[in-house]
Amino acid sequence: MTDAIGNVRASDADREAVSERLRIAAGEGRITLEELEERLDRTYAARTYAELDALIEDLPRVGPSTAVMAAATEPLVLRTGSGSIAQAGQWTVPRHIVAECTWGNIKIDFTAATCPHPEVLLNVTCGPGNIIVIVPRGWAVMVENVSTGMGNVVNKITSAAEPGLPVLRVSGRVGMGNIKLKHPRR
Repeated sequence: MTDAIGNVRASDADREAVSERLRIAAGEGRITLEELEERLDRTYAARTYAELDALIEDLPRVGPSTAVMAAATEPLVLRTGSGSIAQAGQWTVPRHIVAECTWGNIKIDFTAATCPHPEVLLNVTCGPGNIIVIVPRGWAVMVENVSTGMGNVVNKITSAAEPGLPVLRVSGRVGMGNIKLKHPRR
């Protein structure tokens, strides 16, 4: 965990997630009832992700740390005027992505990304620019609530969705530009 993420303020939902993990640990006999009570008090008093992670660091990991999960829940905003932005390689996919381009280009490549969510919302706003979205085979892509002006939305995802893999839900508006959804080249 980076210090920057660890020092971010925790939400009520973050504290609830840690308290549930502590209750499970007590139910499994990993911590005593006294430890549970003490840790729950500290959980509800915690202000940052680092404070929350310290309360569960001696418990087995069942997934990413609180800070990593929180980073994955914060919206990713990709915004460009006339330049280009590429979100590719290894990255953790958040639940919500906002892609806004005026004259520029945005490329979002999920091929090597880690997605801890069953569903990802992609909200697009495209002027005369282009947004290209690349998803692995097996992902479902649902184009919903997208309005177009003179532009186009092209969904080339033809393979069947595999159970357990993420669903990408796309909404937004396209002016004169293009949004293209496709699989990676073989």
